[in-house]
Amino acid sequence: MQVLSRQRGVSLIEVMMAVLIFSIGLLGLAGLMIMATRSNVAGYQFTQVSYLAHNMADRMSANPIGVWNGSYNSAAYPVSTTQDCSAGCTPALLAAYDQQMWSSQLKTFLPPGAAAVIACTSTGVSFDPVGGGQVDKRPPYGGTCAMRITWNERNTGDQTAQSATTQTQTFAWEFQP
Repeated sequence: MQVLSRQRGVSLIEVMMAVLIFSIGLLGLAGLMIMATRSNVAGYQFTQVSYLAHNMADRMSANPIGVWNGSYNSAAYPVSTTQDCSAGCTPALLAAYDQQMWSSQLKTFLPPGAAAVIACTSTGVSFDPVGGGQVDKRPPYGGTCAMRITWNERNTGDQTAQSATTQTQTFAWEFQP
């Protein structure tokens, strides 16, 4: 007597379903890894921008005469000046050197097309930061500087590499050097 099994191919269907579910899980995991990588790049770029902003603020703090004479004001960073301060510099030449070094860092650490603006003002102050004897003292000088750095970041949406767009990011900071 021979018994026929009515469950022929059932285990094959179970294996195919398990492979399908496993494949969907792997696709989801790959999508999460791509999003994590993009987020890491965005975080890295913001960290670099923050570092660069503080770097320039430190340079400006070391040269208050150059700051309050307007030597650091520029609407077109990166600048293309060439200055060598190996033999010493005046405050204006030191500002040009700082701008040159900072512009080089902007080009190196940020994506192409990154730009910055620095504007220092002592408008509305009851004394002159340079002529009023405040240059040799520490803050408050009575003036502020505004720094704005913009860069393009790839859109982190669900787009393919061919159709990815860029989104302009801005770091704005008002400080007293």
